Amino acid sequence: MLKKNDVDAIHPGYGFLSENAEFAKQCEENGIIFIGPKVSVLQSLGDKVMAKKVAVENNVPIIKSNTAPLDSIEIALKEAKLIGYPVMLKAASGGGGRGMRVIRDEDQLKKAFPESKREAGNAFGDDTVFIEKFVENPKHIEIQIVADNHGNMVHLFERDCSVQRRYQKVIEFAPSLGLKDETKNKLYKYALDICKAVNYNNIGTVEFLVEDEEIYFIEVNPRIQVEHTVTEVITGIDLVKAQIFIAGNYKLSDEQIKIAGQENLKTNGFALQCRITTEDPQNDFKPDYGTITTYRSASGFGIRLDAGSIYQGVTISPFFDSMLVKVSASSRTLDGACRKMRRTLAEFRVRGVKTNMSFLDNILAHDTFRQGNVTVNFINKNPDLFEIKEPRNRANKIVSFLGDVTLNGNPDVKVKDPAAKFLIPKVPKFDEFGDYPKGTKDLLTEMGPEKFSRWLRHQGKVQFTDTTMRDAHQSLLATRMRTYDMMKVAEGFAKNHSNIFSMEVWGGATFDVCLRFLKENPWERLQLLRKAMPNVLLQMLLRGSNGVGYTAYPDNLIEKFVTESWEQGVDVFRIFDSLNWMKSIEPCIKYVRKNTGGLAEASICYTGDILDPKRTKYTLDYYIQLAKQMEDAGAHILGIKDMAGLLKPYAAEELIGALKSRINIPIHLHTHDTSSIQAATYLKAIEAGVDVVDVALGGLSGLTSQPNFNSIVEMMKFESRANDFDMDKLNEYSNYWEAVRSYYYPFESGLKAGSAAVYKHEIPGGQYSNLKPQAESLGLSNRFHEITKMYAEVNDLFGDIVKVTPSSKVVGDMRNIL
Repeated sequence: MLKKNDVDAIHPGYGFLSENAEFAKQCEENGIIFIGPKVSVLQSLGDKVMAKKVAVENNVPIIKSNTAPLDSIEIALKEAKLIGYPVMLKAASGGGGRGMRVIRDEDQLKKAFPESKREAGNAFGDDTVFIEKFVENPKHIEIQIVADNHGNMVHLFERDCSVQRRYQKVIEFAPSLGLKDETKNKLYKYALDICKAVNYNNIGTVEFLVEDEEIYFIEVNPRIQVEHTVTEVITGIDLVKAQIFIAGNYKLSDEQIKIAGQENLKTNGFALQCRITTEDPQNDFKPDYGTITTYRSASGFGIRLDAGSIYQGVTISPFFDSMLVKVSASSRTLDGACRKMRRTLAEFRVRGVKTNMSFLDNILAHDTFRQGNVTVNFINKNPDLFEIKEPRNRANKIVSFLGDVTLNGNPDVKVKDPAAKFLIPKVPKFDEFGDYPKGTKDLLTEMGPEKFSRWLRHQGKVQFTDTTMRDAHQSLLATRMRTYDMMKVAEGFAKNHSNIFSMEVWGGATFDVCLRFLKENPWERLQLLRKAMPNVLLQMLLRGSNGVGYTAYPDNLIEKFVTESWEQGVDVFRIFDSLNWMKSIEPCIKYVRKNTGGLAEASICYTGDILDPKRTKYTLDYYIQLAKQMEDAGAHILGIKDMAGLLKPYAAEELIGALKSRINIPIHLHTHDTSSIQAATYLKAIEAGVDVVDVALGGLSGLTSQPNFNSIVEMMKFESRANDFDMDKLNEYSNYWEAVRSYYYPFESGLKAGSAAVYKHEIPGGQYSNLKPQAESLGLSNRFHEITKMYAEVNDLFGDIVKVTPSSKVVGDMRNIL
């Protein structure tokens, strides 16, 4: 092929042909210039055994090795015994760690000998191997040689190649740190002596091991090396150009090369080279392959890139070298070069295949490396280098998500309405730079939980908890509200309405949906809301021993969760158990009192109808007894959690009245407006003395959500227990949520009006709003009322249980089965 295309010369790179004496000979015989050492040099030094003979003849210290050819395992065992274990088994005709093994006893040698010969034969076409003494913890130093065809020869100082994995170099730097000048000068002399002995020409590298300033020659690489770039950077000499001109018979001193002599050479600063490969360090460095979906290289002062065929869209084959690009960084100091290289690796973007960049960064960040104190065992002795922080790949994920959603739609959005109209949410004005008015959080901090509880019981006004940021959107929009929409108004609401009792913002299904569907961090949401609303109480829903999950968790986990929730921002812990089981509720009360400065709101889950004499399971006495147990357990507040909206107005009047006369802690009432009459329930409860009620801003109120905050405030105007709110501002916030709600239309329940059927099926608000979409997904939308009826029958089958997460899910799942 070379002759057919009138090729004058060939540069063999740094692959196997670069050291192949037979290939160089064929080039010479066919009138083609081989850009590399002459055939005699390759025959003398390309074979490692022959190179050692040259070293010995020129008084260069070597590692003790076998003297007899290793034609059999018996000879190998005999030679190894004479040398003394541990020994190194190596291929005579190549490098890159192929065929190389550390042998510590006879059994290992018996197993490794045939393997090493086979590997050497496959890699180099020559299965000759040799044995030498293994030096335990040396530095690997190589000396760069440049020689012309006229007897002129210089060295270009040393490179430190000690950072290795399986005898393959990972990161190289020059010059070496930590070696005495006396040792360096010996290395230069030994390298030149070996090369002069064989009339070396062109470019080559003489390699040594150095341990405690003791020097051992190991081999000569009669070719350009992968890591030659670091020498080029610190000396300013283009080695590949020099190779070509030397092959063209120019002298080192000629204009084309400009190396007048050794005395004219010097180094400038430090340089290091990283090889970015597709190897996976956490999978035994197995090379990855596939299509490069994103490629962005770095640049900057002191950065050099030597890239192969790497670009966006290229396919990486499993049948070729895994190296993508060599990166060289230079600076006045090795530490400075490390910092530049780390910055460069951080700017690289390679997506579609795994790379070793994080592993390289760990090496560069290591103090031992930055100080130049590495030896060949550096990687083996530092397993922490494999603790790799994977790239977040955010840009690619966003682009992939947008592309997928654009073409296929969001899998969580079951129905897309092309005629949907979106309102523009308008954030109410507030003083961004003004101080926060004093609120209930300030009161709690000032008074402590016990005094705060007494203050709440005796202060007189009806207080309000705003559920807009938690239960309201759970009940109406499948909990899909994003933190982004909440944060738009969190600060303003806390400043405009500092007299709110609490903001329910966390816990319950919020935690689960944040993680699974919104891909948000629920803890981050809590932290952000705490920062935006530092003056008002933040409230969470805690499912007793279920925490915010669906199974019972160990007590120590729940205790830690309560503590962490307090530290991240929760003030009011609304604690309940789906079956009103005190053994689940009581420990949580204890954890709140012991580990936090917050308020333990132990909650009764209300079900049934205390006014119906036929229903004898959940009676007024049942609830009074529960309330007393919760007070005795240390609750600061008694919660009544009417999750299905079953508490009727006159029942509320009787229940609240009875509780107020029997317990001495404030009462907090929560209900859902599924029947559309719960404003009347609140009116009767307020008249009976309830201390706090849960409401939702108008835009997210009603139906399976809470009663309308704005309307309840208006209802109470001019009454003795009225709590004064800025109604204009309150309505502005309602308008904001109404506009935001338009963007969440795919998650709307589809319920059009309140229903008295809730008193029959007793489905909790959040579950009821999810029921219609579930029925539609099963093709049962026209049998919706049959499904609700079946829910009631399953409830009776289970013995009329309290229905709230997770017990409501049990009933719902059985209903679906039936």
